Amino acid sequence: MSSDQGSTSGAAATPLEPREIDEVHSQSLALMKDTIALRRRLHQWPELGNDLPRTRDEVLASLEGLGLTTTLHETTSGIAALLEGDRPGPTVLLRGDMDALPLAEDTGLDFASRETGCMHACGHDTHTAMLVGAARILADRRGEIAGRVLFMFQPGEEGHHGARYMLDEGLLDPTPASWGEPSPIVSAFALHITSTLPSGWFGSRPGPVMASADSFSIEITGAGGHASEPHRARDPIPVACEIVQALQTMVTRQVDVFDPAVLTVARIDAGTTHNVIPETADIEGTVRTVSEKTRAHVHATMRRVAEGVASAHGLTATVHLETGYPVTVNDRRHAEAMLDAARRVVRPDARVITMPHPIMGAEDFSYVLSRVPGTMMFLGGTPNGADPARAAPNHSNRVMFDEDAMASGMAMYATVALERLR
Repeated sequence: MSSDQGSTSGAAATPLEPREIDEVHSQSLALMKDTIALRRRLHQWPELGNDLPRTRDEVLASLEGLGLTTTLHETTSGIAALLEGDRPGPTVLLRGDMDALPLAEDTGLDFASRETGCMHACGHDTHTAMLVGAARILADRRGEIAGRVLFMFQPGEEGHHGARYMLDEGLLDPTPASWGEPSPIVSAFALHITSTLPSGWFGSRPGPVMASADSFSIEITGAGGHASEPHRARDPIPVACEIVQALQTMVTRQVDVFDPAVLTVARIDAGTTHNVIPETADIEGTVRTVSEKTRAHVHATMRRVAEGVASAHGLTATVHLETGYPVTVNDRRHAEAMLDAARRVVRPDARVITMPHPIMGAEDFSYVLSRVPGTMMFLGGTPNGADPARAAPNHSNRVMFDEDAMASGMAMYATVALERLR
């Protein structure tokens, strides 16, 4: 029930006093040695997709002794770890994703990936380590918690729908609390590190914060023939080129600039040699939008444009759309409360920004936020001395993150839970 119109759902937040924030920060700093060590182990041995056995074992070992009720998901390597406070109350969900990306690392770090062609290029190793640290902080503060904290250690964020699998397996289903009363999940929160924001800064916004992500392919079918006699064939290559241009024009002329879409053709494939007109040409690409209305409009218009252009030349176009992650929408009131909490965590509050527009990347935390009011927030991790505008970005083979930022991340995770479960 996430909405950019705001929600009255969820536990009311009771701000921590500056002294209490300082205590949480002190705990975060005290945990940094272990947090960095865990992050580096995960970084050296990255895993892809939804099956992350080594990563799961590292997380489980790090949570030992905290008194959490742990559920291992069966369809993926997901872990749901539940912390119960000393008093009755609702549940807050904190998410950390765990999977890596299929590319070779070129950072030169002492703890660089040892897995060929696999790298934590999006910082999920830091997310996992920070969430473990937050679990340790909150486990020491059970007496301050009226309710429960659900730690969601999630695989498969990088296009593998790990969050959806965990939801399908019952992550949000009601479970009995020791005090015998319902403990509904009223709030969900996730951090994502970025090398393009100064280290230790936070950024988010109410409403859409990240885009949907869909992929498409278009097969243009004509008739092959000799390259010297195009009039005896029906050449799909110029038609494919015309479709690409028509799709770009469609976006600029039929999509509201204030409710934008990005349509990128990333691959065109046709032909086998210089003197043969092929029968088919293939186009592949991605579509990103920040509203479901524009998403549906672009899907329908793509089909009409591609089929119409092909038909005008006597060819056919077959459009295949694969629906990916939905738009990530922060609940308006929840996001404003999280930005306020971040200002208390980082002091001075100039290091907290309300993002002017969404990011056109996509996130499967969107599945959680479609069912629970919550917020996705970005944590700055630009390496020390680097310019955020020039630092290697997330998903680069050279991306690096300032590990000191993880102290702020742990403090933010813990503060979110404590302020909503006072």
